[in-house]
Amino acid sequence: MKQVLVLNQDFSPLTLCSAERAFLLLFLKKADLVHDAPGETIRTVTAHFPMPSVIRLQKYIFIPYKTVMLSRQNVFKRDSHQCQYCGNRKELTLDHVLPKSRGGQTTWQNLVAACKRCNSLKGDKTPEEAQMPLNKSPFKPSYIMFVRNFSGLTSEEWLKYLSVN
Repeated sequence: MKQVLVLNQDFSPLTLCSAERAFLLLFLKKADLVHDAPGETIRTVTAHFPMPSVIRLQKYIFIPYKTVMLSRQNVFKRDSHQCQYCGNRKELTLDHVLPKSRGGQTTWQNLVAACKRCNSLKGDKTPEEAQMPLNKSPFKPSYIMFVRNFSGLTSEEWLKYLSVN
């Protein structure tokens, strides 16, 4: 499904939506076309319209703080679908860097992708105790960073709007 970057009235990135939803916002005059997808069109019975790639809302939408939901798949995306101990891409699980039995929380900063073998070897130890250093430290991605780096949906036209953070 084709995704469209939705900008707030001030050109700050807001969200992603389907091309169909973006076309509806354009048709209802609730948004303006900023960039179209080169060579792609939306066809109706009587007309052709440019396929939107970036749209801007006509009214400013106030959103206090947009965050990335903590989920298994989002942690895997952040960690490039590879074990943070050995680099393996098969049989991934989630590992608590500081084990839950020792007070570790289920947070972005304490979860990493790990293959079943490494997760089992590490067991109830910290990476230092198990002598299994992490390839990179876990972190909480910002929404814009997540869209830009981990969603796999970024198009060329989006980059100048996603360059913050």
